[in-house]
Amino acid sequence: MSKVSQLEPQNVFHFFEEICGIPHGSGNVEKISDYLVDFARERKLACFQDEWKNVVIIKEATAGYEQEAPVILQGHMDMVAVKNKDCTRDMTREGLDLDVDGDYLFARGTSLGGDDGIAVAYALALLDASDIAHPRLEVVITVDEETGMEGANGIDLSMCRGRRMLNLDNEEEGVLLTSCAGGARVHGRMPVEREKKQGCRFRIEISGLTGGHSGAEIDKGRANANCLLGRLIHFCRKTGDVRFLSAEGGSADNAIPSSSRAQLFTENAQAAVLEEAVMKLEEILRREYFVTDPGIDIQVLEKEEGEWDVFTEESTKRAEILLFLMPNGIQSMSADIRGLVQTSLNLGILKTKDGELELDYSVRSSVMSEKEMLIDKVCLLLKSQGGSWDISGDYPAWEFRQDSPLRDKMVKVYEEMYGKAPRIEAIHAGLECGILAGKLPGLDCVSIGPDMKDIHTPEERLCISSTKRVWDYVLEILKKKG
Repeated sequence: MSKVSQLEPQNVFHFFEEICGIPHGSGNVEKISDYLVDFARERKLACFQDEWKNVVIIKEATAGYEQEAPVILQGHMDMVAVKNKDCTRDMTREGLDLDVDGDYLFARGTSLGGDDGIAVAYALALLDASDIAHPRLEVVITVDEETGMEGANGIDLSMCRGRRMLNLDNEEEGVLLTSCAGGARVHGRMPVEREKKQGCRFRIEISGLTGGHSGAEIDKGRANANCLLGRLIHFCRKTGDVRFLSAEGGSADNAIPSSSRAQLFTENAQAAVLEEAVMKLEEILRREYFVTDPGIDIQVLEKEEGEWDVFTEESTKRAEILLFLMPNGIQSMSADIRGLVQTSLNLGILKTKDGELELDYSVRSSVMSEKEMLIDKVCLLLKSQGGSWDISGDYPAWEFRQDSPLRDKMVKVYEEMYGKAPRIEAIHAGLECGILAGKLPGLDCVSIGPDMKDIHTPEERLCISSTKRVWDYVLEILKKKG
């Protein structure tokens, strides 16, 4: 028996370890989806798998709970698959290397996928058990939540009778989430023209940033490595003729990138000036981000003289404008809910490919008109620099429900178990609840989950004791009638 499967609750961590053994980054979900189908068939449970690879598994009520209202348990099977720059693991083909540090579970060198593998593990443990009292369970596991909620948008839930749903995609114990922002992804493209130039090429890397989830951590003021590339090119171009050869950074539009890389060009006579400018900017950024990103580092990895295929002056200027002037981070705070981010955006992916500079933005807002306005702003700035764009993964906000019997029940159970009331909150990060509510009229939904840290980064941690407490809480919610 492995170290992980010995953790409590053992059945939950057993399935979590099995999940982590299967590559399941967004867009790479076929194997994990088929695993869920095989799990259901082995236990003779009703199972539905659609063309997107979403999976719905149904388990009938235990004795004495046949008349209770069905409960939907919901989460997503994909994870944000990111790793440290020195990690050699191929996350498209290999599972994770799990380890334990005190009260935390983590994956060596990579993200853990507790978001939202723990939801799947909870659901499988419930479906597998024969000694847990519960009403009819309808387990809904979607695909590609992290890249635009395509699974939730496409799923057919006509087999579901439940109108009470426990979404298990929250990362803070003791918090009942009851609404969230809507969002969309903007994929921008700016054509690039090149010319041959004789001079010095610099390979530069910005690294050591904290990164994080662009919804949950956008309020922390953390640096965005892709945006810092914009600042870098602008800062260096003030010293003379500096051009881009390439720029890239980030792996998911909804993750704040912790590193980025660029190839810059300047004339041989200006090489020392450019290198000095890079060092000076590093000092400036270390002072500015001393609290949020203490490990920030800018290095010249290589410099080489020769003839290079560089961006033209006009293409470099347009790239500079997009990266330096495009808004990023918090755009407005809620006037209704103290401390809640209302509207934001994040430049999550940047790359140079096939004669274009590609930019992927995650836009979020709990106010639809502000979301549309911010998307328009991004697209207009792209258009002004000769760019084009696609908008995908548009999902609605999940609106607060004044009358929620499920929320009332969960508050009561929590107070009985812990002698205090849970916090009832809204979140800026996106959840699938709003989409699914549109498919299930009258849906009463609450989102919960155990404590996690630094999701969407290689520093992700899942609290073991919190996982146990939330498991016990879920069991009591299912056990309590009414």
